Amino acid sequence: MSKRIYVGNLPWSVDKAAFEGLFSPFGEIEEALVISDKYTGRSRGFGFVTYKNDADADKAIGDMNEKDVEGRNIVVKEARPARDSQEGEQVKEEEKPKEEKQKPKEKPVEEKKEEKAEEGEKEETPSEPEEDKKESEEQIEK
Repeated sequence: MSKRIYVGNLPWSVDKAAFEGLFSPFGEIEEALVISDKYTGRSRGFGFVTYKNDADADKAIGDMNEKDVEGRNIVVKEARPARDSQEGEQVKEEEKPKEEKQKPKEKPVEEKKEEKAEEGEKEETPSEPEEDKKESEEQIEK
């Protein structure tokens, strides 16, 4: 049976090849993933290793937890299962209905103005430059 382990606090410079190199001495790796940012492609500082044998995974956890890798103490532990939805089955982002993905829409400007008027607030209207000049001249004269 296979066992998946979580590896955290990885230096951003660690790529998939280096990651596999760190964990391959403990046994046969089924899968090794370094999680990266989808926009920049840079490592997010954690990954997962799946070993074909549970005993190999346990040995890797014991030997690699708190080990210094490029100046950082990595965290190695058994991976938790992915979060499940309320129905008990995993729901991927692309499977969610569009209503859940969309952000709430802004109210139209007209509705906002009506709400302000109802609350007793005055709408601010920009004054014309000539009026500003007259007001400032009057203030100077006083």
